[in-house]
Amino acid sequence: MKEIFDDKIPNFFGENRFYSASSWLKNYFGKKTIKLAIDGGFTCPNRDGTKGTLGCTFCSDSGSGEFASSVDDQISLLSGKWPDAKYLAYFQNHTNTYAPVGVLRQKYYEALNNPKIEGLVIGTRPDCLSDEVLSLLEEINRTHFLWVELGLQTIHEKTAKEINRCYPLETFDKATAELSRRNIKYVVHLILGLPGETEDMMLKSVKYVSHKPGIFGMKLHLLNIVKGSAMEKTHSDYLPFDSIDSYVDLVVKCLEIIPPGVTIHRLTGDAPRPILISPPWSFNKRTILNRINEQLNLRDTWQGKKYTP
Repeated sequence: MKEIFDDKIPNFFGENRFYSASSWLKNYFGKKTIKLAIDGGFTCPNRDGTKGTLGCTFCSDSGSGEFASSVDDQISLLSGKWPDAKYLAYFQNHTNTYAPVGVLRQKYYEALNNPKIEGLVIGTRPDCLSDEVLSLLEEINRTHFLWVELGLQTIHEKTAKEINRCYPLETFDKATAELSRRNIKYVVHLILGLPGETEDMMLKSVKYVSHKPGIFGMKLHLLNIVKGSAMEKTHSDYLPFDSIDSYVDLVVKCLEIIPPGVTIHRLTGDAPRPILISPPWSFNKRTILNRINEQLNLRDTWQGKKYTP
């Protein structure tokens, strides 16, 4: 993609000013492709006592899988709106590589054996990618569509300790290097608005992740304080951004330094209203996304405009 570093909006963005994952998927599969969030019944080493018992401080009781349900239920719900769509099975909540390899193999292939499923998306932690797990993922990747999602949230060790992440940055570095070496696509999650982080710190996290080898995609989450999380008790009055506009301003700055060829999978948070505590406006997902697009247009900027290799 020679043209991605030209000083113009890359033509593969389509109608957007950023490289949306939905556009990439439509180009790849030839039609609308939807991730179905499913609950694989996993837990997390940060919950079962292996590394901790309380989980990351921002994480809800469901392991950030509030929208997870069965594949058939979701297809039934979505088929009316998108009758010709294709589907990916998204193992979303908790840590979906945290089990014996035999268990993982059974769950992954059970999903892949569903004729309506085109491939897998697997959400996990960088510290739960053993050689055996990586070999299984490599095996699947050779014959099926796959990407892995890594919950990093921040590159700053002080913040990582405060959110009880329970692994160091070097573990993330090792995981991304191994996934890249095995040609497995990976997407990195970052949270914007974590307590104690300045705008400069958040931009440094984005820049660091942007330069990782083989990165396929990035998710930028707006921090939501939700019921059932540790932050409900410690940060119930915390406001990560004072307005939609201040959040949008930061997202635009983030997009400008992300390489144009990196797919964007999320630009905000979307906790269900019944469990949302703060920020009170974050459930307005469509408004936030519209304002991001509006500001990209008003500033005549786009993903990668200020990226430096």
